[in-house]
Amino acid sequence: MKKLIYALAMSFAIFGCKTTQSTIAEEQPIVTKLDLVNVQDDRVMVSIDPAEFTTETTTFYIPKTVPGTYSTSNYGKYSEDLKAFDYKGNELEIVQLDENSWSIPDAKNLDKITYWVNDTFDVQGEGGIYSMAGTNILEDQNFLLNLHGFVGYFENMQEKKYRVEIKRPSDLVGGSALEISETTSAEDATAKTDIYNLNRYFEVTDNPIMYAEPDTVSFDVQGMKVLLDVYSPNDKFSAETFAPAMRRMITAQKNFLGDINSTDKYAILLYLSATPGEDDAGNFGALEHHTSTVVVMPEVMEEEALNESLTDIVSHEFFHIITPLGVHSQEIHYFDYNDPQMSKHLWMYEGITEYFANLFQVNQDLIDNQDFYDRINEKIEAAKRYNDTMSFTVMSENILEEEYQKNYANVYQKGALIGMALDIRLRELSGGSMGVLDLMKELTEKYGKDRPFNDDELFADIVELTYPEIQNFFDNYVIGTTPIPYSEFFEKVGLEMREDQIPVGYFLKNQTTPYITVNPQGNILVRNDVEMNSFLQDLGLQGGDMIQSIDGTKYTRENIYDLITTSQNWKEGDPITMTIVRDGEEMLVESTIVAPTAPGMRLVEIQNADSDQIELRYAWLKS
Repeated sequence: MKKLIYALAMSFAIFGCKTTQSTIAEEQPIVTKLDLVNVQDDRVMVSIDPAEFTTETTTFYIPKTVPGTYSTSNYGKYSEDLKAFDYKGNELEIVQLDENSWSIPDAKNLDKITYWVNDTFDVQGEGGIYSMAGTNILEDQNFLLNLHGFVGYFENMQEKKYRVEIKRPSDLVGGSALEISETTSAEDATAKTDIYNLNRYFEVTDNPIMYAEPDTVSFDVQGMKVLLDVYSPNDKFSAETFAPAMRRMITAQKNFLGDINSTDKYAILLYLSATPGEDDAGNFGALEHHTSTVVVMPEVMEEEALNESLTDIVSHEFFHIITPLGVHSQEIHYFDYNDPQMSKHLWMYEGITEYFANLFQVNQDLIDNQDFYDRINEKIEAAKRYNDTMSFTVMSENILEEEYQKNYANVYQKGALIGMALDIRLRELSGGSMGVLDLMKELTEKYGKDRPFNDDELFADIVELTYPEIQNFFDNYVIGTTPIPYSEFFEKVGLEMREDQIPVGYFLKNQTTPYITVNPQGNILVRNDVEMNSFLQDLGLQGGDMIQSIDGTKYTRENIYDLITTSQNWKEGDPITMTIVRDGEEMLVESTIVAPTAPGMRLVEIQNADSDQIELRYAWLKS
């Protein structure tokens, strides 16, 4: 998963033991029905028929945690009025054990259970659930079905087959990597039922579906069919808008990956939030699955900025086909949704994935070398917000605990930097012939999606596949608590940190440091505790100035997203007019837009690098 943090805008919005064995007839799947037609009070009815039990009791679960999120979500709290029925339609006793589990004492007579499901997008703060892992119920318009939020499982029955039947309005079509086994129509033709056959519960949770009026584009990339399905509530965008950039990106990724080819289909489900945080998705990013990803972004963004963000986000999710989807530990392969045991290797699952999402762009000439160096530098700066002496394996294994959870976002910062440093070290030891991508290819051959590794054996396996010196790398920088000496690794490839003007945003220095803030009344103020960039200085702004409007548009806390996204499409040289209030006096300031920069240390190429450094740099970035 990658969570895109709009730091400024987000800051304004803030303020047991399972032993009972259950058996059913192998030939009969667990039949699950979702009714998207008869929606009541913004809720969807779900029924689950597990066939015949041979045990006296059973427990029904809705996931507490799902793979890829590394957080506790408690999806059961969105389910209401859960009931159990016998074969005569009589209601059976059911006992709720906690937010996510229900005991059914008379399992032998159980025919089915039913319950209503609320969506997460309508809940204030979405209950702490990431939007990309959340659910949406918008009657007759959109149903975002991350199925772990709708469909539960009976204890010890996660490996049973599932038959999922989704009744939906006939004009809404489901976008998914799943193949529909059968579609039936209602007599009045206003509704249809799509039927999906799945081999186990993991496949249910691994295949999101988005129902809406069809807005899709399909294209082929080196034999892989790609589906792009877009929901834009105000019709600002369509699938055709993003198809060229997505095709270009995935083609470059496939070229980068070479002979790693783990899937013949891939679905990108893009949900655009109309009113972020106001009865709609309020945080942005994507969640990976084996053959698809769910992406949530704000509809107010402009096309250029949205395409750029999608390239970063979707490329990260696509690279998850390597790890953890392709290479993963037993803790992930046999995931316990309600008592999860976490792996030690987030440095690989998220860190290497995020590193590849940036490396492939310079490797395939989507960005130039300096753009890549700037991204690395941003990650170094962002990683400084976290505990640089915390063991990554300890953090990963305990990521659900509060002490470590607050450092989770560092997997996208220092995690990627671990990948970078490991890549450079492997290139150095191999004379440029082996890098992290080559390592991941070998791990894919050794393991693969159906053969998980032992969590405690991965480092030894990697050392065996590479060089003895790599054990020291892991002991120091991943298992151990030694900060990575970045300058030493940069010197190997002819790079150095140098005082320079660094490109920044108009109102955001980076993802964690805004140049502006909001007072209790909701007014936007220029911060007086952060040195202003060149753009703000050229306008003559001062710390404490209140920004009332820009080019005639008034801005407050309520439309701060608009300010950030609009500014991302400003053009150098265009005129700009800003109304501000300083010391109680309204003022009009005018200027032309300049590309904002700020002084700082910048990662650049050494001007007189020797041939060994240049050759190793080329192997690192272009091999």
